[in-house]
Amino acid sequence: MLETLRLNPIAFDLGPITVHWYGIILGMGALVGLLLAVQEGKRFGITPDFFMDLLLLGVPSAVIAARIYYVAFEWNRYKNDFFSVFKIWEGGIAIYGALIGAFVCGIIYARQKGYNFLRIADICAPSLIAGQLIGRWGNFVNQEAYGGPVEESFLRDKLHLPGWIVDQMNVEGIFHHPTFLYESLWNVVGIIILFVLRRQKFLRAGELLCTYFFWYALGRFYIEALRTDSLAFSGPDWLASFMNGLWTPMEWMGFQQGYLNIAVEGNVRVSQLVSVILLLAAVVFVVVRRVTISNPVHYLDPLVSSKQKASDNKSGSSDIANS
Repeated sequence: MLETLRLNPIAFDLGPITVHWYGIILGMGALVGLLLAVQEGKRFGITPDFFMDLLLLGVPSAVIAARIYYVAFEWNRYKNDFFSVFKIWEGGIAIYGALIGAFVCGIIYARQKGYNFLRIADICAPSLIAGQLIGRWGNFVNQEAYGGPVEESFLRDKLHLPGWIVDQMNVEGIFHHPTFLYESLWNVVGIIILFVLRRQKFLRAGELLCTYFFWYALGRFYIEALRTDSLAFSGPDWLASFMNGLWTPMEWMGFQQGYLNIAVEGNVRVSQLVSVILLLAAVVFVVVRRVTISNPVHYLDPLVSSKQKASDNKSGSSDIANS
């Protein structure tokens, strides 16, 4: 009976082509992100084509980097079946890997177009978090990235989740923490914060991006430890103890960490470590720039491509010469 209540990860077939909900949901996340960026870009005079081209370049870069990141930490699983490396529709991509790919692409693209990367990244920050909050539902359909075991009553009576979510959290007869939902809801709050902040006059260039990093990393650190499929490595005992110490507030609230096979996988969750580094880097970046830069560029300041400026200057010089 429970088996029939679970969602089918396959949306439909087009002849020999199988379309998975995972891909559709990721596509929806990318589309929403694009619409948000285009809308905000209009306030700065940036054409929709700029963001459409960025999306067309950024999505493949993000997916490839996300898969490489995941496979690198799970190489023992893939080394004897290399073809499975390309089966991304089965899941197995890492958000932090996607961010690396997207940002490398974004830096190159922004420079090629003559824009300051931080200004463009600020505009795209809400798009990133929107894509993530939608994309997590792909994990839900695939029954992956869930947390440790819980009682069914916890999901139905304490969290008051609808039956279709509770049923999908039943994996082989055991109910699990819906960590996809926790992270998705955390990101909903995050995007609201970004929407409010970007209308404030005090906000400087790069700080909206750092707020995104800070908020996402903070939530990801605590949610990650609930999961049972974390990428991990064998680190020094002091590092593992430090991570566990930072997670202690969750234990005070009655949560337990998801299972981690320390002997096989390691004792430090990769995403937790990256989250701590990213969170600290965001804080340091903002503090240092606020202390050292006396005449800063603000988020609401006009944004003009250096190539456009050069073109305008050249055109102005030509007009003067011809007058």
